[in-house]
Amino acid sequence: MNFNHSLPIQIRFNDIDLAGHVYNAVYQEYFDLARVDYFNKSLGNLINWKKTGLVIASIHIDYSIPILLTDKIEIRSKVSEMGNKSLEMIQDIIKIGDSEPAAVGKTILVCFDMQTRSSMEIPETWKEEINRFEKS
Repeated sequence: MNFNHSLPIQIRFNDIDLAGHVYNAVYQEYFDLARVDYFNKSLGNLINWKKTGLVIASIHIDYSIPILLTDKIEIRSKVSEMGNKSLEMIQDIIKIGDSEPAAVGKTILVCFDMQTRSSMEIPETWKEEINRFEKS
């Protein structure tokens, strides 16, 4: 799978559990950081998180390889599908130098009006910019 977005992540000491690897819930924090960066880069000023944003409806993560404190990692992100009100984002965590991901996440996000607190259609301008970003 081709990814046009990646974000290096610094592993912090408090990310590590008693087994000596990154705690499973921290993976979602890494994905969150990369997801916000992805939308800030692909949509720029079009997105105002206080007015209209994206909320998580579903998350699925497959863990393959433990991540250790000394590992250098990056999160790669891609919008793989877009519907009327929701989109699917695929992300993986890759150790720098490895070809196989340590974990792969699939998230369904719903476009959300923060004022009315209800779902809404994804603006056409967002769809156009995300498609342009994915093709760059």
